[in-house]
Amino acid sequence: MSSSLGGRGRAILLYLARRGSPGDAPRLTLDPVKLPHWRAVVPAVAVALGAAAAVAFWPRQPDVVADAPTPATTTASVSPSPRESPRPSAIPVPPAPAKLPVLDYFTRPPKGFPADPEPTSTAPITQALRPTRKLAVYTAPGGRALAYAAPTISGVPLVMPVVGERQGWRAVILPSANRTIGWVPPTGWQPVELHDQLVVHLRTHQLVWYRDGQVRHTWTVALGARRTPTPRGRTFVLARTPAQGRVYAGVDILALGGVPDHPEAVAAGLSDAHTGIHAWYDPSVFGRNVSNGCIRVPRSAQRQLVQLAPGTEVLVID
Repeated sequence: MSSSLGGRGRAILLYLARRGSPGDAPRLTLDPVKLPHWRAVVPAVAVALGAAAAVAFWPRQPDVVADAPTPATTTASVSPSPRESPRPSAIPVPPAPAKLPVLDYFTRPPKGFPADPEPTSTAPITQALRPTRKLAVYTAPGGRALAYAAPTISGVPLVMPVVGERQGWRAVILPSANRTIGWVPPTGWQPVELHDQLVVHLRTHQLVWYRDGQVRHTWTVALGARRTPTPRGRTFVLARTPAQGRVYAGVDILALGGVPDHPEAVAAGLSDAHTGIHAWYDPSVFGRNVSNGCIRVPRSAQRQLVQLAPGTEVLVID
């Protein structure tokens, strides 16, 4: 079911382009669009159940020797039972100040969060999480809380890919930032299983869609121009939103968690916009660097990609 989101505080601003002549870098435009709620998505959660194996130690039988003399009485030595390795103690969760900012679409996360340690890793991200309450986000396990993550962002579920784990804490890719992670404690979220990965190759202008590690499709796409490049690194599908305008070929847009690397290069009012994946009306742009940072794809491709779940990884590499 769609929700009507009015006003700047409840609308998504996508980093989109106004139609221009083929070959020209299109002018930037402010394109506020409403974000409908995602259709009900029930994530499949893989739970591994381990069975404890019982090991019996049997006493070794003595060798039998013919006509052996009666042995002297001896005392058998007993080896101590193996002990379980001590488990690491839980990392305490420091209290978070109540007045911390909440991660949202229009505001960059506070400074101080760590950089993604592996922004160009091609290993697919298979797990994500969704906050079930207002969840404090820390600089490290047991570190300093800098912000909160709410269950929704601009009216849609917030699902963040998991890129690390330490004693129950999870490292997640943050929205409204590039190549930035935060840590959340062991509780206050639901696990979400991911099956898809989009890998964008800047040099070849190829977008490769993987499902469960297997190539599902490859397309030639248009990418950001020199002054407004498509941001490198790992980001994710944040939301699906309706397209407005013929240039988007009548197919919904995928808003990503990533933002412009050079906000000063974009038009006034777009410094808080996000990049996206969207269809494009003119096939002559594919294979070129002409966009304002978005990934432009053929209409047939976008009709498939809009079915991807929130939290799906989008990796942009050379």
